[in-house]
Amino acid sequence: MLNSLHIEGASWLHRMGTGWKLFALFVISLALTLIDNLPVLAGALFASLIVARSIGMKERMLWQRTKPVLLTIAFLALVNMVLLSPRDGLVILLRLPAILFFASAVTASTSLSAFIDCLTRAAMPLEKMGLLRAADLGLALGLVLRFVPEIHERYRALRDAHQARGIPVKLHRLLGPLIISTLKDADSIADAIDARGIRGQKSRH
Repeated sequence: MLNSLHIEGASWLHRMGTGWKLFALFVISLALTLIDNLPVLAGALFASLIVARSIGMKERMLWQRTKPVLLTIAFLALVNMVLLSPRDGLVILLRLPAILFFASAVTASTSLSAFIDCLTRAAMPLEKMGLLRAADLGLALGLVLRFVPEIHERYRALRDAHQARGIPVKLHRLLGPLIISTLKDADSIADAIDARGIRGQKSRH
């Protein structure tokens, strides 16, 4: 679950409002996307590591959380070095991890409920225009964030079970049990939501 990514604490980033954190992340990401100065990008990468450490994320924890993305970035940087130039690859190798580490710090310092509340408030103008219900949008986000890590954990459990039995790990063998278990949980959650009358209620202003 996404809540497992949240690190309890009282750092300056924990105390910052969720909306301000997301806005700052957007501005920083946009700025780094437009910058290709290597010293500046190196400084941004160093700053992102400092920010991550300031909220209690050690290098090992940061690596464990971002390893798949970092490996993808390294591959992309290598391709750019070969096809374009070493400098282009180095820009990617500095820029993307910096953005990733800043985003990881925001995720680690913000609870799932805070993310949902922030999105719900941000969607209120759209609700007033009659385009959607802000609470439903927040609920949808919460369910997506809830299930994505859960599906990954279930995949790992099924994979480990196959390996323990000496069965070759094949994706088509895992998809069936993975889909069935996920749909069962989805049905249970949908029933619980309907039983509590969460969907279909009018917003209270």
